[in-house]
Amino acid sequence: MGDLVDQRNGYRSMLGRRAVVRGIAGAGVALLVGRLAVRAGEDGVHWTYIGEEGPEFWGELSPEFAACSTGEQQSPISLIVTDGVDEPEMSIVQMPTAGGTLVNNGHTLQVNLPEGNTLILGDDEYELLQFHLHTPAEHEVDGVLYPLEIHLVHRNDEGQLAVLGVLVKEGDENPALTQVLTDIPEAGAERSLAEPVDVAALLPADRNAFQYAGSLTTPPCSEGVTWTVFEQPTTVSAEQLAAFRALYPMNARPMQPLNDR
Repeated sequence: MGDLVDQRNGYRSMLGRRAVVRGIAGAGVALLVGRLAVRAGEDGVHWTYIGEEGPEFWGELSPEFAACSTGEQQSPISLIVTDGVDEPEMSIVQMPTAGGTLVNNGHTLQVNLPEGNTLILGDDEYELLQFHLHTPAEHEVDGVLYPLEIHLVHRNDEGQLAVLGVLVKEGDENPALTQVLTDIPEAGAERSLAEPVDVAALLPADRNAFQYAGSLTTPPCSEGVTWTVFEQPTTVSAEQLAAFRALYPMNARPMQPLNDR
């Protein structure tokens, strides 16, 4: 991944790479999709991934972004596979309906989804709102940093967020991303997707995963987010990866301190 990975490795070396996480074994898969998108930085403050408005300075750009600097449970983090951990129940129920809306929001490509998908973690039920892409991956597993990560953002009736993190390596084409990475709208524009997105096809077949308490990885970096990051990666083709990187060569936040998590 060249210079982009070298940049992320530089961030990692400053923060260290130990992690205490809980592995979870996925059960069946169950979803309810949302009409609303979780948007970061809604007050219009401009932020970037490099330079004077980059991650190091996010907390200084707006009082609303203070958690980016002062938060104690920030994401992403470096994950390490451990044995003898709890295995919370996870279920995803999918009922594909309309295709959704592809948005090029200036920071990533985001797909806002209609109702029809629900995530169940333990006793809590969440509605799937949207998914979006980061390159390189924001989380790493046992020191391995993948070229892409998909975040599926869910919200429950109390407004609490749960995000599924899917690590992605280069390999076979991912059919679920084909219409997302074709006919991409210009920055600030959007278009309707002709076909329903097969959300289950975005996830790896092996549902073993890590779970931890974290935050949004973009401003305002709000905490209280339940993260579930799958251990095994899925794939995208070299052409699909290149299509996204042509727009966003690097849109990943550096690793954050664990702070006893």
